Amino acid sequence: MERSQEHSGDVNTTLVSIIIPAYRAAAFIGRALDSVFAQTFNDYEVIVINDGSPDSAELERVLTGYAERINLCNQRNGGPAAARNAGIAKAKGQFIAFLDADDYWYPNYLAAQMACIDADPMLDLVYADALFVGDSALAGRTFMDATPSNGEVTLESLLDATCTIVLSGVVVRKQTILDAGLFDEQFRFAEDYDLWLRVAKGNAKLIYQREVLLCKLLHAESLSADHIKLFESALLVLDKIGRAYELIASEEIALNSRKEKLVAYLKLESGKRSLSRGQFSAAVEAFKEANEFFRSWKLRWVLFWLRFSPNLLWRFYNYYRPVTLEFKRK
Repeated sequence: MERSQEHSGDVNTTLVSIIIPAYRAAAFIGRALDSVFAQTFNDYEVIVINDGSPDSAELERVLTGYAERINLCNQRNGGPAAARNAGIAKAKGQFIAFLDADDYWYPNYLAAQMACIDADPMLDLVYADALFVGDSALAGRTFMDATPSNGEVTLESLLDATCTIVLSGVVVRKQTILDAGLFDEQFRFAEDYDLWLRVAKGNAKLIYQREVLLCKLLHAESLSADHIKLFESALLVLDKIGRAYELIASEEIALNSRKEKLVAYLKLESGKRSLSRGQFSAAVEAFKEANEFFRSWKLRWVLFWLRFSPNLLWRFYNYYRPVTLEFKRK
């Protein structure tokens, strides 16, 4: 799909600015960039932000092959929010497409996303489904299978997780992000969730399409691998939103319900971490608190073995950890 520069209203303006933060990304970013340059839609610019990465030397070697096709920005480490904000500041496009350096798009990604935007001039943001790949029990499933999106995308549906946005699947109007106040750089985790809540609160129009248009890589080095920090940060985001805005009753209920769920997941993850370290008393307390929410036979089984044969359970858990104590999100 080829698009004329005239669509943007400014012959000097690229229609889509693709922003790729890079931190410990040398092993992955080549595949991400290859997926960008394989797009059937070709009216874009690519901005890569080296966020003070400790593998900068290797990263620069990888990026040498793409030097003529990317705009590289180097900065001191500030976290993913600061890196994306730096990219937005340099962006010439009317639209922003976010791509994490370890994820990659299908060749029709931008064409399909921009087709949604062309079909509705009032649309501010569209996100697509993603296939999980990598070393995870989720590999082979899709993002919307594990974390469904149903119904209209609103502040309430984002608060209660009826809808969940995958960052690397987002195309959004640049002005919408500017109006919402950019990414909050105090957050190194859940910074995108904070932004989407503010975008929705500003009455922007958000939609999703269920077509799988990208792959999301799950691996031990990714920020999303640290579930405890993710849940802690999401709780801080919800506290911030609750203080910053006057919510209607249904939004307040959704916010409090989400906080209750996140606390339960946080206790579950804390219990799993304590169990893996052989800290059995701490694991018992965390799992007991988590099970007040989940009321799960699996957790009751774990608590039984923690009391009567914790060392056996510890060996079993560390051997089968990738598939143990997984819960489908409520």
